[in-house]
Amino acid sequence: MDVETRPRLLELLHERSGDFARMQAALDWLAHNWRARPTLEAAAAAAELSPDHFQRVFTRWAGVSPKTFTQALAHAHARGSLEAGASVLDATYDAGLSGPSRLHDLFIAHEGVTPGQARRRGEGVEIAYGYAPSPFGRALIAMTPKGLCGLGFVDGEGDAAALEDLRRRWPAASWMRDDALAERVALDVFGESGNAPPLVLIGPPFQVQVWKALLRIPVGRTVSYGQVAAWAGKPGAYRATGGAIGANPISYLIPCHRAIAADGRLTGYHWGLGRKAAMLGREAVGAHGAKDDGFSLT
Repeated sequence: MDVETRPRLLELLHERSGDFARMQAALDWLAHNWRARPTLEAAAAAAELSPDHFQRVFTRWAGVSPKTFTQALAHAHARGSLEAGASVLDATYDAGLSGPSRLHDLFIAHEGVTPGQARRRGEGVEIAYGYAPSPFGRALIAMTPKGLCGLGFVDGEGDAAALEDLRRRWPAASWMRDDALAERVALDVFGESGNAPPLVLIGPPFQVQVWKALLRIPVGRTVSYGQVAAWAGKPGAYRATGGAIGANPISYLIPCHRAIAADGRLTGYHWGLGRKAAMLGREAVGAHGAKDDGFSLT
């Protein structure tokens, strides 16, 4: 990405980050109510905006209308993670047919830290962290010299709470703030440059296996927690797998938002169900578009 392009892309990320903040209450509401075929007025009321204003801001954030977004989200869930069977998902992944997304081509630099450093909660690991805009609100980004080790989001509790949430995973690491680095990484991750950094996975072996298994889920698809457990080599270990998914420190790039309940419900997400719906909806729009399936949201 050339130097002249970066300021404009960073401006766009700031704009989308602000729009997400305005949409977050509505996305939280949609995460629980999309099955009820909501109206535009109901979704706008959840955002405490007029329908016209809601439509304008939502479309600017999502790139599509609320109707298209909600239909795409419903379509993705209607397909279901297990619609075609795990073997087809495996074949899709193994054949590299998940589309042009870089998420499945990321190099995982799990050798970036030693097992001893992981056991000692990051002792000896240098982590640079900072805050940057993203399409899903203000992001907290953490980098080691080997690559990205943390990607989270800031909510109402503020920057300090988001940092504490991340730091408690590796309390013995050496932390240094670098917002300029965080903005550069955000542009690579969210700015469609295709240059996302390598991922550094710092955690117990089973958690790392679960996080690697999550990378097998193609864009625009979801799978059950049970399928993730099977891919991680522990079929039936639903509770342990759920705990590992909840402990994922790298949101979005390790797509824990694509793991859902076996019955298709959106369930707990560390950074909020509204964000989970936002990520799934944006991916579904890109992967599947929308169908005229009778939703009344306009």
